[in-house]
Amino acid sequence: MEKVTASIEELRTRINYHNRHYHVLDSPEISDAEYDQLMRELQRLEAVHPELVTPDSPTQRVGAAPVEAFGTVEHREPMLSLANAFSTEELGAWHKRISGLVDEELADFVCEIKMDGLAVSLTYEDRRLVRGATRGDGYRGEDITQNLRTIRSIPLSVPRGVPDLFEVRGEVFLSREGFIKLNRDRADQGQSLFANPRNAAAGSLRQLDPRITAVRPLDIFIYGLGYPKSGAKTKTHWDTLQVLQGWGFKLNPLNSQVRGLGKVEEYHHIWQAKRDELPYESDGIVAKIDDLALQEGLGSVGHEPRWAIAFKFPPVQAVTRLLDIEISVGRTGTLNPFAVLEPVTVGGVTIRHAALHNEDVIRSKDILIGDMVIVQRAGEVIPKVVGPVASRRTGAEKPFVIPTRCPVCETETVRPEGEAMARCPNAACPAQVVQRLEHFVSRGAMDIEGIGEKLARALFEAGLIRDAADYYSLTLEQLAGVERMADKSASNILDAVEASKGRPLSRVIFALGILHVGAEIAEVLAARLGSMDGLAGASREELANVAGIGPKIAESVHTFFRQWENLGIIEKLRKAGVTMKYAETVRERRGRLKGLVFVVTGTLSSFSRQGAEAAIRELGGSIGSGVTKKTDYLVAGAEPGSKLDRAQALGTRILSEEEFLDLIEGKP
Repeated sequence: MEKVTASIEELRTRINYHNRHYHVLDSPEISDAEYDQLMRELQRLEAVHPELVTPDSPTQRVGAAPVEAFGTVEHREPMLSLANAFSTEELGAWHKRISGLVDEELADFVCEIKMDGLAVSLTYEDRRLVRGATRGDGYRGEDITQNLRTIRSIPLSVPRGVPDLFEVRGEVFLSREGFIKLNRDRADQGQSLFANPRNAAAGSLRQLDPRITAVRPLDIFIYGLGYPKSGAKTKTHWDTLQVLQGWGFKLNPLNSQVRGLGKVEEYHHIWQAKRDELPYESDGIVAKIDDLALQEGLGSVGHEPRWAIAFKFPPVQAVTRLLDIEISVGRTGTLNPFAVLEPVTVGGVTIRHAALHNEDVIRSKDILIGDMVIVQRAGEVIPKVVGPVASRRTGAEKPFVIPTRCPVCETETVRPEGEAMARCPNAACPAQVVQRLEHFVSRGAMDIEGIGEKLARALFEAGLIRDAADYYSLTLEQLAGVERMADKSASNILDAVEASKGRPLSRVIFALGILHVGAEIAEVLAARLGSMDGLAGASREELANVAGIGPKIAESVHTFFRQWENLGIIEKLRKAGVTMKYAETVRERRGRLKGLVFVVTGTLSSFSRQGAEAAIRELGGSIGSGVTKKTDYLVAGAEPGSKLDRAQALGTRILSEEEFLDLIEGKP
């Protein structure tokens, strides 16, 4: 028993420590998954030894104590936390348990995306917002009224016909896009970076000066009525949400009313697969019993309502050791640092390497070689290092220094003024050559099917190609000699190489890999200058005068076409029959889609997504990042994701791939 008591006390101490760092200081030192493990172990021990449960145990409270500097607010109804399910078995056990309590199999649920933000309550009196507070410890929260007033999606007043006094609950969050911009601005100002959107939202709401909160792109989704429970005069949670929407509150459009536990599991499965398409961070879904009378009858146990549960997604963060920082050389000569990690499983995938961006980011995040670091992975995106766990340093850690010589060719590196990246200036550096060869055949460039990263590297190492133009002189015999290359595969590759000669000029320009010239800039240059010769002969001034082309891009393009190696490649491409002029038919059609806003989602068979967007821009249309009321068309390919749901909800016109092809080709 002494050993159990000591284990419980140690767990409570650790959990309270991490609670404070997460909820009060906004500086987490462990991942959510590790925190959940600690809490579940404490819950297990207390369940076996209930005589050891004390009122101050972390299991008996919702969150951290409020920050006294803001003053405190007592909630009229407690803001309860949610129990968690981490598997379908645990979800089923919850369902069986609560069904047994009411002696019927519960079947009607409301499913909601579990936002990774900060829970707040909003109190309205005589139709006006009078108070806003954080959850705090569930009974008392921080008074952050002035900061919440700065969030534009929170109504300061509500329509007539509402109760004289009522409270709603919601989740304040920061979008992924807003989080990236906020951290970029902080890095520019030399400030420390937020670890994740949740901490950025919490930090924004805890600013003593509301003017700071006001400039941060915070948003909110309302998820329920707090007081009085009967204020909406409805019988179901779903109907309550619709009433709240009618009062002017913003709801998550992905909320869903479902019947049967299988549909809850299906909702979880769908959004686990699509979680990276969401414009905000989410760590699971919430399932709620829809019937309010049943909610009342089920009540709560401790600080958790029996009628709701959080069904979590697999974790996407973990803590591991940063063993080293190594360098890869990009196609434009950039020296790209990346983390070498002690292998760790994140979201079901073993991670050994992660992105670190550049030397300035490493310094701003205070990352040292040897640190324990938080690693984050989102879908198929390259994992990244969020930041260090400074409290776990031993003193043996050491700072990273960018090398002064290229690790591949030993050329002395340079770092142009105003740029974040050091570069290898040697265009013949083998690492750069291989990267350029891979870029040339990629889908957004010449899209030569069958030639990927491995084959491009093998062809280079075998001496069969030295630059991109050499793809067009490959023979069947040469390809057949490559290891594991069948005659049929070699023939298909040669057909794909031949077909690529007809790619439009903008794709050829992009494929050349000119520094600072992406697909959109390549289209602008092709349309304005009309040919490769026109582009090559343009002066810096002429280039800088092209709309959307600034001095930096103009200098890069001008320099590229003054290097004899590049001109030699272009001449070889010309002789091979690759497109060198901008198609007049495209010029004639330009402007037909002027003023129309498109969003492209899903997988298209005739285009890459970038190619479809380039076709729209060629015809004068513009591209939106998300579906809004201003969107004219959603082009939906296979597996379109949440944008299709949003378009259907707004009544936006949806085009299939076939309809989109007819539109851009001018067919009725």
